[in-house]
Amino acid sequence: MRRVLIANRGEIALRAVRACRQLSLESVAVYSSADANSAHRWAADHAVCIGPPPPKASYLNAAALIETAVATKCDAVYPGYGFLAENAKFAQLCAENDLNFIGPNSECITQMGDKVAARQAAASIGVPVVPGSEGGFTSADAAEAAAGAIGYPQLLKASGGGGGRGMRVVNRAEEFRAQFDQASAEAQAAFNNGEIYLERFFPQVRHIEIQVFGDKHGNYVHLGERDCSVQRRHQKLIEESPSPVINQKTRREMAEAAVALVRSLKYVNAGTIEFIYDTASGKFFFIEMNTRIQVEHPVTEMVTGTDLIREQFRVAAGEPLSFGSMFSNGHAAIEFRVNAEDASQNFRPSPGTLKRWRPPSGQNIRVDSHAYENYAVPPYYDSMLAKLIVSGKDRASTIETAKLALEQFQVTGLKTTVPFHAELVNRREFGQAEIHTRWIEENLRVAH
Repeated sequence: MRRVLIANRGEIALRAVRACRQLSLESVAVYSSADANSAHRWAADHAVCIGPPPPKASYLNAAALIETAVATKCDAVYPGYGFLAENAKFAQLCAENDLNFIGPNSECITQMGDKVAARQAAASIGVPVVPGSEGGFTSADAAEAAAGAIGYPQLLKASGGGGGRGMRVVNRAEEFRAQFDQASAEAQAAFNNGEIYLERFFPQVRHIEIQVFGDKHGNYVHLGERDCSVQRRHQKLIEESPSPVINQKTRREMAEAAVALVRSLKYVNAGTIEFIYDTASGKFFFIEMNTRIQVEHPVTEMVTGTDLIREQFRVAAGEPLSFGSMFSNGHAAIEFRVNAEDASQNFRPSPGTLKRWRPPSGQNIRVDSHAYENYAVPPYYDSMLAKLIVSGKDRASTIETAKLALEQFQVTGLKTTVPFHAELVNRREFGQAEIHTRWIEENLRVAH
């Protein structure tokens, strides 16, 4: 690889530029007209306006991205997360145009992007999966019999995508048809695929994921787990490593299951195997795989001493993995997503201009961000402004560092989630790791 098109924006685009610089690669940034003043445009070696503000006309315009990559003589494309990162057609287009897609191949993206196929792949090698339907359904009539066999409560999930869209909890049989129709319509609108599959619903679970990596030389490794149980509307807000609720035996079993799955797929590059963990029974179940780098990858970097973005580039270039499987190095890390949202108004988006932007700094504090003072936050994209990552010798000391960092984080001009995080880290339930994926909805008025 010599020159890389960075098919993304914001913080992850900046990380990609830095990785290119460290590896002596040229970077070509793309930006929409709304991002004309975005830092990733200035940081890259070259920059090209890809289109107007709407994502479909810019960052989701696969044809325009390919055309730009070819025209600027790039030989690789880095997708990051979001936008086209898990789009199999885009990965295939890159291959057809002799562009090295810095991620897995289109076949893996297709198989793991279909939640039913992913579930079947996991079950076929003995990885435990949530009890549920064998396949997906496009009508409530066809699904109702399977729903009765699974029992209630149950979770309806879109076969073709995630992020909380096309997802509904059904508590009673009388609710099934209405909830199914709503979930299917939402899935159709979001993913152009209205198929829904059914899972048994566990009301209080932890969301735990394993970071995995594979290379072109047959090496498949894990880098331990991240606990992502602090969520609102199925969207993660806080992630940490190691998980405070699983024991060493469960930790090893999860990691071994994750590596077995990526080995069976011959998976290349970064990925994440996601599980739910039922604290009542101590059992874990596979739910899906993300065929990309995750927003929360810095948590793993902090506890393993790795650079996962740079490793993505190395592996895509054909080099073997520079590390083997590992768990936390004995330290803990927590990431807080700082979004331009008003938590007191049901996390309503809060675009505007940052009048004051003074992130905290100091020992064991890291901030990944594209924001700056007087930056006008556009309303067209994801609301994340920064990721605050803190670390320490153990969870207790890491939480104390988090309290200090959040107290020092100065933002004016728009609403952010900093006050929400500052409140949450002082809650007894967070300190004692009693949070579950629905805790915010059930306990904090702001999430309703």
